Amino acid sequence: MSIKENLQTVKNNMLKAAERAGRNPEDVTLIAVSKTKPVEMIREAYDLGIRDFGENKVQELVDKYDMLPGDIRWHLIGHLQTNKVKYIVDKAYLIHSVDSVKLAKEISKEASKRSLTVNILIEVNVSGEESKFGVSPDKLLETTEEIAALPAINIKGLMTVAPYVVDSEQNRGIFAQMMKFTVDIMQKNIDNVSMDFISMGMSGDYEVAIEEGATYIRVGTSIFGERNYNKF
Repeated sequence: MSIKENLQTVKNNMLKAAERAGRNPEDVTLIAVSKTKPVEMIREAYDLGIRDFGENKVQELVDKYDMLPGDIRWHLIGHLQTNKVKYIVDKAYLIHSVDSVKLAKEISKEASKRSLTVNILIEVNVSGEESKFGVSPDKLLETTEEIAALPAINIKGLMTVAPYVVDSEQNRGIFAQMMKFTVDIMQKNIDNVSMDFISMGMSGDYEVAIEEGATYIRVGTSIFGERNYNKF
């Protein structure tokens, strides 16, 4: 299957999932996850109309940034180390993976230096898996309030990485929980916090994520095929 055919399949599935949930399909944005993928493949997806691309590693995003069109919206979706923040604050359209106050403080510091305001999502470890990053649900409100008080940052919503499952229905409860967290935080009316975005759902479960309220889905393999980790 070509990238064009894959994209059409994903878009059709997105449309059907939105319709099943009674949602406007335009409220869901597809992020094409381009980690480990060469610039030529990204350009092909770009030429097919994709403008949102997701990278896991700072270095890979930075390398691709200058080689591709300037109207691409780059999403950093992988774990971000504090010592890499300075390379990314002026390049990421949205940082999805803010998982601690410490990291948020570093983003705030670097953004303030450059007179920028950085849009972020707070990553939530809903499943409680030790291998996953993210704020634990019981600390979510407290962490959100603390980060919201920092300068040069806007909290735009929440993100989660659900467990890898064979049956996507197994993650429905996690996605529903994320929607509940979003509504709960929205009702608190915290300054500098808007729950505009919920980033959840990947190649194996994005349809269920859309049914449960995702506004960003992060799809790589279903668009570009299996990853080659030897090079990008």
